[in-house]
Amino acid sequence: MKIKKIISLSLLASMVLAPNLALAVGGVSGAKIDYQVQGKIGAIKLNPYGLSPLSAVIVDGGYELSDVSVTIVPKPNGQTISYKVSSNKIKTYGGIPIFGLYPSYLNTVKVSYTKSAFGKSEKVIDEVYKIATGGVNIEPSGSLMQRGVPFEKVEVLKVDKEFEDRLYLVNNTPGKYSAKSSQAIWNNPSGGALEWDEASNAFIVDTKGEIRWYLDNDKLMDKNNIYNRGIMMGFRQNSDGALSFGFGQRYVKYDLMGREIFNRILPSSYIDFSHSMSQMPNGNYLLRVALANVKRPDGKNVRSVRDVIIEVDKNGNVVDEWRLFEILDPYRANIIKVLDQGAVCLNVDVSKAGKTLSNEELAKMDTSEIFGDIAGTGVGRNWAHVNSIDYDPSDDSIIISSRHQSAIIKIGRDKKVKWILGAHKGWGEKYKKALLQPIDKNGKNIICEDDYSKCPGYKNMEGGFDFIWTQHTAFRIDEKSNKRYIYITAFDNGDARAITQPAFASMKYSRAVVYKIDQKNKTVEQIWEYGKQRGNKWFSPITSLVEYYKDKNSIMVYSASAGMAFDLSKGVAIGEPKPEIDEFKWGAKEPSVQIRFSGASTGYQAMPIDLEKAFK
Repeated sequence: MKIKKIISLSLLASMVLAPNLALAVGGVSGAKIDYQVQGKIGAIKLNPYGLSPLSAVIVDGGYELSDVSVTIVPKPNGQTISYKVSSNKIKTYGGIPIFGLYPSYLNTVKVSYTKSAFGKSEKVIDEVYKIATGGVNIEPSGSLMQRGVPFEKVEVLKVDKEFEDRLYLVNNTPGKYSAKSSQAIWNNPSGGALEWDEASNAFIVDTKGEIRWYLDNDKLMDKNNIYNRGIMMGFRQNSDGALSFGFGQRYVKYDLMGREIFNRILPSSYIDFSHSMSQMPNGNYLLRVALANVKRPDGKNVRSVRDVIIEVDKNGNVVDEWRLFEILDPYRANIIKVLDQGAVCLNVDVSKAGKTLSNEELAKMDTSEIFGDIAGTGVGRNWAHVNSIDYDPSDDSIIISSRHQSAIIKIGRDKKVKWILGAHKGWGEKYKKALLQPIDKNGKNIICEDDYSKCPGYKNMEGGFDFIWTQHTAFRIDEKSNKRYIYITAFDNGDARAITQPAFASMKYSRAVVYKIDQKNKTVEQIWEYGKQRGNKWFSPITSLVEYYKDKNSIMVYSASAGMAFDLSKGVAIGEPKPEIDEFKWGAKEPSVQIRFSGASTGYQAMPIDLEKAFK
């Protein structure tokens, strides 16, 4: 006991007589923290918000920073990423945001800035930081077609000089998680699309095929909570540079650094977000959802499927609603009957490849209790399959792409149909005045056979007008449109072309297409197309995108399931998707950019990312 007392007193005396000993292990507010500082400001905070592992922040070190620019030094023969950062962004992140690091690499970053404190300023030029990163940590789906994460191989086939600075966000859907997907169903009431709960990923590649960003969605979602999981879809870069998208029962907004702006569950009347979340000029959002409970004409209560559009404001309040089953005809079955049941969007069932539905099967279905995400007619089944929404500010209308009606449709705020771009066959008397008349470049009417379902471009591989078939995306080109004339981009997937299935699956093809619509005269002219010449090898039966970008006056195309093929006799897959990015100068017949992925399974959408929006 005496020995312990002597040791304690000796230690106390040493602390009193040598105060530096105490300060070496801590201070008045806790243990001493020694962050490594490489430059003249602060330490490096990697993955600052936990969702963007290839980003970092060089903290401001207590200085006020201005005139900031960042350069990610490329690998040998790699792509340089450079951008400027506004003062407001520096304050938001508490330092200099670093975007575009290579994975599994000791990155070199150069920053220039002016630092100020107590009236003194110093300009720092090309200060060098070294930042090590980990590998790409995206959970694989378990599908045998996904041989790499997020892909096995990328081939950069072509990049013209003007496009060398491009960065592309890619959103892919590699398939059902083995033993993790579809662990719950809606059953009170029945129907809905909750079972459509599969793997997805989002990443950014440069024009060398290198990954420069990815979203760690395993941290974003809770696989054990049906209200916080699902396929990520509808990515758009907003006017403020941040990304909006949705998954399952949620719609969210995050910036490229992974900072949450909002993460909201759908309003209680609605379920099953997918495909499209579009920002309006007033800051509101258009969401493609479904109704959680709707009364059918036969008295049954069901959940609807992919047939409702809502507008929500910045606080999540519902501003407006478009119930498409009341605006359109949910019993128009012309397209539904000839869909290849093996590839109904992402509900791919190769055992049903080449099979179609009959009138008798549809009639029997409508008297049954079978509801849900199945191709069919009537509320509670997938009769519309809306896969994009766009807003026309010239007359406060929305433009939708309805895959299972093979139609692009404009609808006003009054819920009235303004025009329908699609084959005329099967539309009731109520809609006939809205159907657009095809014309050639001289304004002369193009006459099509079989009630305007078989137009000259159907068989003429050299050109000529054709409508869109089981298409994806319909976007207004705002920069080239006005109140009378609208330019529309679309991806014509090509299944059920001319309201038929061809004799051989190898006859199918897809197109990227641009239309010019005269809204006054109700005419439509096809002004550009690409894809026919590539035939069945470029056929993308599901997903995909076409969109205009003003910065390079270009058309961006993502043929997201190109190469997918089936043996109709055996009901098995004989080809795998090889998603492909193609970007064209306006009017060009061949792409300026061509990047192809393999071993990624099915793609969904892709788009250029603008760093000036994100950081300035």
